[in-house]
Amino acid sequence: MEKLSIIIPCYNEDASLSESYQRTRSVLEGLACDTEIIYVNDGSHDRTRELLDEIAAGDTRVKVIHFSRNFGHQPAVSAGIKHCDADRAIIMDADLQDPPELIPEIMRLCISQQANSVYCVRRSREQEGWFKRFSAKFFYRTMNRMSEVKFPLDTGDFRLIDRKIMNEFNGLHEHGKYIRGLVSWIGFKQIPFFYERKARIAGKTKYPFRKMLGFASTALLYFSKKPLKIAMGLGFFSVIVGILLTLWVTLGKIYGFSNAETGWTSTIIVIVFFGGVQLLTIGVLGQYIGVLFDEVKNRPEYIIDEKRNF
Repeated sequence: MEKLSIIIPCYNEDASLSESYQRTRSVLEGLACDTEIIYVNDGSHDRTRELLDEIAAGDTRVKVIHFSRNFGHQPAVSAGIKHCDADRAIIMDADLQDPPELIPEIMRLCISQQANSVYCVRRSREQEGWFKRFSAKFFYRTMNRMSEVKFPLDTGDFRLIDRKIMNEFNGLHEHGKYIRGLVSWIGFKQIPFFYERKARIAGKTKYPFRKMLGFASTALLYFSKKPLKIAMGLGFFSVIVGILLTLWVTLGKIYGFSNAETGWTSTIIVIVFFGGVQLLTIGVLGQYIGVLFDEVKNRPEYIIDEKRNF
């Protein structure tokens, strides 16, 4: 009999965890396959750890991984995939924005289409402001233009992946993972599933604006070299401007159509412009060097404190 795992990263989800478990367990009871739930507690500092231990004590089909501290959503998902031995896995959040009631439909679509992955595309986002919707659309479309790999638009980590993709994913050793991008990069047959994203039933988003910027930065730096090309283009443009300005000043002195001594304003503008270009270029290079520095240290993505029911 085939086995299905539900991988659920958790960070301070005590307000929604019980209902999330009950709804997910109820859905899994109706499936004609062996099932389990893998919760990854990403260093929560509320009652998430206690609740997960209680759930695992009463249900041996629930496996729990406790991190030693908060390492982030992507390492938590990576840990779930690493410790999953099922034929297929569905990644979803504990806040019920990704409804567990969709699991049977996703499974049926995957089996009927013989797909290796089913990525869930958001038709709409309940109770999300215009800025969140605009920034999400802008991010996905910008990433598609900047990256060498094409990503499905308006998708998150809510998706089904099969054993073939999980095996390839576990063979990737980079630390700053952008999981939805890596799954797209792995390839094989991947198909969309459209759904309406629900509002959180409790708690606050774990991705405020600062974390969203960091997430976008990781995605861009790991999947695109275009910022380096843009920086090089700005440097080339600056050189051309400098050459033209030099010719203008020199010929102006010779033929008398410019007075270099009175050009204080233009001199300051040129200095500011070239200084800005240099700082921008150094900043872009610094970001990529920072990524290399993190990878060279070769620290683990996460540290596990304790595991239940494995």
